[in-house]
Amino acid sequence: MNIYAILPAAGIGTRMASNKPKQYLLLAGQPVIIHTLRTFLSIPRISELVLAVQPSEIEHVQALLNEHGLTSRIRITPGGENRQQSVANGLAALTAEPDDIVLVHDAVRPLIDADTINRTIDAVTQHGAAIVGLPAIDTIKQVDRTAHGALITSTIPREYIVHAQTPQGFRYGLLRRSFDEAAADGFTGTDESSVVERAGHPVAVVLGSPRNFKVTQPGDLELAEFYLRQSR
Repeated sequence: MNIYAILPAAGIGTRMASNKPKQYLLLAGQPVIIHTLRTFLSIPRISELVLAVQPSEIEHVQALLNEHGLTSRIRITPGGENRQQSVANGLAALTAEPDDIVLVHDAVRPLIDADTINRTIDAVTQHGAAIVGLPAIDTIKQVDRTAHGALITSTIPREYIVHAQTPQGFRYGLLRRSFDEAAADGFTGTDESSVVERAGHPVAVVLGSPRNFKVTQPGDLELAEFYLRQSR
C-alpha cells in the first residue's frame, strides 16, 4: 500500500490584501508552502506529494523547491479553476491502486504536525475515509438569510458539530470514484469529505488542533509566527 498527499495551492488569496498568493508569503523567513511541505516530507511512509499550482506558477514553484532543497518525492501539476478541480488534477497525476491512501491538505495550513498526519493515515486505514476536525466551542445557530439580515431558526448542539480541517484522507479508489460521480453530476463540494459523503461513504474524524488553522487573512501570519516561536 502506498500513501500519497495532494496539496492544492492554486488559490490567489484575495483576502490577504497582498499582491502575492498567500502560499508564497513569508512565514519566519520561508514561504508558507515550504513549511507545509517540510512536515509532509518528514513522514517516510508518504511515497509522493503532488503540488497543484497555477499553470503560470509552475516554473516559479520548481525554482522555489530547488532553492530550499526540496527536490525529491514532490511532483508539480497544473491546478484547476477551483479546489475540486485542482484535487482532481492531482488524482489524475497519480499512478495508484484502489487501496492506496490519498491525503489532501491545504498548502496554507503550515502548522500541521506529523503526529496528526500519521493519525489521519491510521484512521483511513481503519475506516476508508477520515478528516481532521476540531470540536465546536461557540454556540452554533442555524439561520435563514433574508433581505433584512439573518434570522435564527434553531440552535445546533455543539456535540454534533466539528470544524473541518485538513488533511482529509481516503482510499484512492473511493476518492476517485466519488470525484468522477460529482463531475458527472456537476456537483462541487466545499471539501473532499463533502464529495465522499455525497457518495454515501461514512467519514471518520481525527482530533485536530487550533494551531492547524488556514492562513487566510491579515493577522494570520503573525499568529502563525507566534505559534512557531512557542514550539521552539
